[in-house]
Amino acid sequence: MKILAIAGTNSENSMNKQLVAYASAIFENAEVEVVDLNPFEMPIYKHERELANGVPQEAKDFAAKIDGANLLLVSLPEHNGTYSTAFKNVFDWVSRIKDRTVWNEVPMLLMSAAPGARGGAGVLEAATKRFPFHGGNIVETFSLPFFNDNFDKTAQKISNEEKDSELREKIQKISAIESILEK
Repeated sequence: MKILAIAGTNSENSMNKQLVAYASAIFENAEVEVVDLNPFEMPIYKHERELANGVPQEAKDFAAKIDGANLLLVSLPEHNGTYSTAFKNVFDWVSRIKDRTVWNEVPMLLMSAAPGARGGAGVLEAATKRFPFHGGNIVETFSLPFFNDNFDKTAQKISNEEKDSELREKIQKISAIESILEK
């Protein structure tokens, strides 16, 4: 199984990068690529820019990574109740590639980690509503609230046993889905 793990941020020390890396390590016998959004930085999407120059190669490269995966792990930080600007710009550019949907129906575990009690509930709600219109096949969602209390940064793992069990149960359920394994 090929897993593409995406943290929807350009932050170097993101809690969502830590969460998505941890989640991807739980899968057994998987080939994992953790994607850093920084190499996919492009000019802010603008219709006139697209008309003049087309879709940037970085957007096409990001789409190719999605297409090569059996499973997507996407962990989104919440910026003012929705996606980070870095993620949204990649999303916007990929959505402009002719004859494709952004997520191309690749099964997805959608996650968010946040320092507060809501655990990124706003961004999860926004993504859960929006992604299916762009080929998002969301199989499960997971939220890790109070990240600084529930994640051991030294061990790089969830320290809250209840939240860790919840994530592991969802991963076990996803791992059992034959269509994900067959691609």
